[in-house]
Amino acid sequence: MIRIARTTHRERSAQRRGPLTRFMIFRYALAAAAAFLVLRLLVLQIVEHGFYEALASGQHDLFTQLFPERGDILLKDRFEDKYYPAATNQQLTLIYADTRTIDDPSKTAAALSPLINRPPEELLPILSKKDDPYEPLLHYASDAVADQVRALKLPGIAFAPEKARVYPEAGIGGHLLGFLGWDDTGARKGRYGLEGKWDAELAGSPGVLRAEKDSGGRWITVTDREFVPAKDGDTVVLTIDRTIQYFACQKIKEAVRRNGAASGQVLIMDPKTGAILAMCSEPDYDPNTYNEVRDINVFSNPAVSGAWEPGSIMKPVTLAASMNEGKIGPRTTYTDEGSVKYGPFTVKNSDGKAHGVVDMTTVLEESLNTGAIFAQERIGLDRFRDYLKNFGFDDPTGIEISGERGWDLSSLDKRGEIYAATASYGQGVTVTPIQMLQAYGALANGGLMMQPHVVSEVRSPDGASRSVAPTPVRQVVSERTATLMGGMLVSVVENGHGKKAGVEGYRVAGKTGTAQIARADGPGYEAQATIGSFVGYAPVDDPKFVMLVRVDRPQTTAFAEATAAPVFGEMAAFLLQYFGVPPGRR
Repeated sequence: MIRIARTTHRERSAQRRGPLTRFMIFRYALAAAAAFLVLRLLVLQIVEHGFYEALASGQHDLFTQLFPERGDILLKDRFEDKYYPAATNQQLTLIYADTRTIDDPSKTAAALSPLINRPPEELLPILSKKDDPYEPLLHYASDAVADQVRALKLPGIAFAPEKARVYPEAGIGGHLLGFLGWDDTGARKGRYGLEGKWDAELAGSPGVLRAEKDSGGRWITVTDREFVPAKDGDTVVLTIDRTIQYFACQKIKEAVRRNGAASGQVLIMDPKTGAILAMCSEPDYDPNTYNEVRDINVFSNPAVSGAWEPGSIMKPVTLAASMNEGKIGPRTTYTDEGSVKYGPFTVKNSDGKAHGVVDMTTVLEESLNTGAIFAQERIGLDRFRDYLKNFGFDDPTGIEISGERGWDLSSLDKRGEIYAATASYGQGVTVTPIQMLQAYGALANGGLMMQPHVVSEVRSPDGASRSVAPTPVRQVVSERTATLMGGMLVSVVENGHGKKAGVEGYRVAGKTGTAQIARADGPGYEAQATIGSFVGYAPVDDPKFVMLVRVDRPQTTAFAEATAAPVFGEMAAFLLQYFGVPPGRR
């Protein structure tokens, strides 16, 4: 018997849908694959374009994209709308070895040796390394040397652009600039000065090129990868005036040479803003040839780290403190007997004389130690210590140069009146030149202390710019006290020991200081060794600058009025003319 199979309507529908469903699944899968390919192409062409572009570029482009260019350090002068590089970059060549493709290490070493000035026995172990794609052989090769090596066509010897740091304004501030050297890991790093303090900003950020490779060294395209281009360093613009800096450096060199001195410094600041206009020390060094310096101490900037017992330039600070407390005035008198006793200690005037009844202006004119002691004792130790701290002698100024250190007021914490007495005229305490400049800047600026700064602007590679605003620190003394002190300091220049710091036709304020040098091997002071200094500002009614001159260990004379004061006078005459200040005893 024959049976006829019957199918239901549902079964017939399922049979028809079977091929259709499989076709739809195939079509959806095909569409998904196409979408994935399109998406992957978008990622490759847009999102990861930079990675593959860098990977496909030549070594020159790759190095350019991965290694940032260090920012410049710029300065200008008052009358030119033009910036001059004090530190910049020059493109030279890095010669390195890719040992994976070197055929004959011995032959290669022998050929390279005379051109890159490295002995073959030193090169051979390097060139014999297995599978090392990067072994530096010579940094900062000149074009001539690089061309000679290229002409040899040695397998495995490669070249890359390399920026060398150069200092076109050599001779006008190695201590200020610092240099680009090497750290303990062999990496390039800013050292000392501005290069050290601003290393992170100047250096920029290196790029990143990362992806996985297979066992044959080929890039695996389906794995994660990353390309971040390098960010070039910022450019730092200084407050330093190029013309003033040059003139100041020349003058301090002449003074050191003329007096047979060991060293010297000139610092010049705008007291209204704290902007440093010049900072120069002698002996200087050339940052281009820093590797030729044999004594590492030469690299320290004495303007911010050269602490010393300042001597009589501290007396105006002491008198200003007492005057601000209402204890003395310019015409307050006392009887100078020539000396003051403290137990076994006797403090005398530097001239060894007793001057009788004198006022506070005469104390500064004649630089009387006993008068400074009188003013200090009127306010007592605690208030005197407070004023020294308020004048900035117990803290760093915060100037943007590495290495600020060295001040010490700890003698004022000792028992005994003798320590406050000697501190009143600048013995037994140490300060730095930049601290003393800041303190006199407050007197020149109506009692308001401004923070010294040497950077005016920081420019990013993307064109953004950040200006450094003047920063008030605090009101140290009243405007009245500062005005009275200015008049007393003018009298020092016109009638006292500061005559050689004067400029005809102008009211110049300032004070000499002749300081003994503390022994390094024990208590007491060195015989026949002094440091001469002069600090002041002009014109007194509207100061355009405050300046400190220091001459260390002069051999011609012990007194600052013959060593530091003349330098101040020459610089002041130049500055008043440079700033266009008309004469007229302003």
